[in-house]
Amino acid sequence: MVDEDVIPLSSMPVGSKGVVEQLSGGIGLTRRLMEMGLTPGTQVEIVRNDIGPIVVRTRGVAIAIGRGMANHILVRKIM
Repeated sequence: MVDEDVIPLSSMPVGSKGVVEQLSGGIGLTRRLMEMGLTPGTQVEIVRNDIGPIVVRTRGVAIAIGRGMANHILVRKIM
């Protein structure tokens, strides 16, 4: 069964919020994302998602993430 509430961070519209569920990719990418504060259970809000990097707010800080990296961050949408 596919969980339709869990989507790549790159698919979330501006203003939406979610909770990081899973980080996919190699150990280097996973480590880098965790160093940026994007760990499972962390809440994120999409600030910008148009051309160029995606900007998210998490833990009170805005972070720019490349689209390739954002595709490896699986997020559960919250209301």
